[in-house]
Amino acid sequence: MSAPHPDIYTYVTRLPSVDGSKIIFWGLSVGAVISACAAAVDRRPKAVVMVCPLFSFVQAHKRDAAFAQVIQDRVSQLRGNPPHELSLFTPRGDNPIGMAGAGGPGEHESYALMRLAKEKGAVGFRDRIALQTYQKLALFRPAEHLDMTQAPVMMVVPELDIISDPEEQQAAFRRVTAPRSKLHLALGKRHMNVATGKSGAELVKLSNEFIRWALEG
Repeated sequence: MSAPHPDIYTYVTRLPSVDGSKIIFWGLSVGAVISACAAAVDRRPKAVVMVCPLFSFVQAHKRDAAFAQVIQDRVSQLRGNPPHELSLFTPRGDNPIGMAGAGGPGEHESYALMRLAKEKGAVGFRDRIALQTYQKLALFRPAEHLDMTQAPVMMVVPELDIISDPEEQQAAFRRVTAPRSKLHLALGKRHMNVATGKSGAELVKLSNEFIRWALEG
């Protein structure tokens, strides 16, 4: 899941405007855990900022039916058919594996975000996911790699997150062993508003303070 990050890092260090000794990995939601997993292997980043990281992707009661669809799709591809794709969320905010709050209180927030990105024409955005991606997500265990990250980690946990369980986020942070790591509980914030509006300005300030502190250390 984190394979492109080292190549991106290498490319960025070659830009004349970039100081390659002061690069930070910063990610939000799924991007947060991908950044942390990349830093678990790549020792070059000086720090990692994880905002509302998402650690669980498959709900247990949906697992069997979803995996059956995955295998059916693989059989279909061997017969010469194209890989099956579907929308990330149905209009009801659901998906076959129950990812990102699907089927629960966070389902409408997730669907609304995908719809907004599609309507606003976000560059490179496709409201589609390959069915086989569910297999990769089922085997993705980002929390298990946090103790391999040597760079300082700051994790921002929204107190009212209904897409990624705040308790699970905090439990994952306890696996972090990198010195000078920090946990910040964003009081009154949710998964979808921790980085927008006034909350966004607060997050930028918080991130900048941690980054400066990490680089000076």
